[in-house]
Amino acid sequence: MQVNLLKKTLFLTISSNFLVYLFSCTNEEKRFRHWSGSLQVFHYKTNGQVYFSPSSSMALIPNSLIFLLLSTLLIIIPTHQRQHPLDSLTPAEFSKIRAIVHSSYPIPSHTTAFHYVGLEDPNKLTVLSWLKDPTTKTPPRQAFVIARINQTTHEITVDLTVNKIVSDKLYDGYGYPLLTFEEQIAANALPLKYAPFLESIRKRGLKIEEVVCGGFTVGWYGEERRKKRIVRVMCYYLDGTVNAYMRPVEGVTVTVDLEETKIIGFKDRLTVPIPKGDGTDYRGSKQNPPFLAQLKGITMVQPDGPSFTIDGHRIR
Repeated sequence: MQVNLLKKTLFLTISSNFLVYLFSCTNEEKRFRHWSGSLQVFHYKTNGQVYFSPSSSMALIPNSLIFLLLSTLLIIIPTHQRQHPLDSLTPAEFSKIRAIVHSSYPIPSHTTAFHYVGLEDPNKLTVLSWLKDPTTKTPPRQAFVIARINQTTHEITVDLTVNKIVSDKLYDGYGYPLLTFEEQIAANALPLKYAPFLESIRKRGLKIEEVVCGGFTVGWYGEERRKKRIVRVMCYYLDGTVNAYMRPVEGVTVTVDLEETKIIGFKDRLTVPIPKGDGTDYRGSKQNPPFLAQLKGITMVQPDGPSFTIDGHRIR
């Protein structure tokens, strides 16, 4: 019995030089997610670790876990000699795609940011034909790329067989690509050096070194189409807890232009007391009985090894 794990295409969103997010979806879902979602980034340091949150749930991801996920990606590179047409892109192919795009839009004369890179699935009939006779030539490998080039959104198809761009379309519809780690981190850092914001923190009696910020897309409510990619940056107060969302700095909103990396709007509407941080730390190491009592040890072994083998993207 053989199960093909790639009924859905495995792909990554990458930001400039760093692989940031791994998930799977079908071609139809890809188009929807490109323009309907945004990857929220919230980062700060505590106890010597940097934490990232890819969603509003504020799930903390330590560096070690990010490294583990990327290491796992390298491990699942196909080991079988013949590549399946639906095998996900490999790290080497990601590097090749970046080089091909940069060859058409060289640095520094062009400002390029990669917001999505994934396998462009071959035609279904082509795949079915290949499955009937895998000795035939593998269908051409292509990648679909969404990139911001000189503040314009491009939808690019790269053919890895001939090493060139075969389609390059400008996107001028509603919505913008996913936010990247770099631009969110840069936007989140702006308020911490902005004089009006520093004054707002001072008058609330807060310590600026305990303030962290996160950017959020502003949405669209039927108004005239925006020509700028902007985010609203909201800030929070730690000072004894990592549960930042429990301690928002209410009344202060900062609007940032992502393309220019600058603050274009600031409001300090009202002052609201910061909630207490006691009892808000949800980490297991900080819990006391009766919450999360110490678990007894457990051991699981398979003396003869697993009952399956992994061959690239397939489980046999």
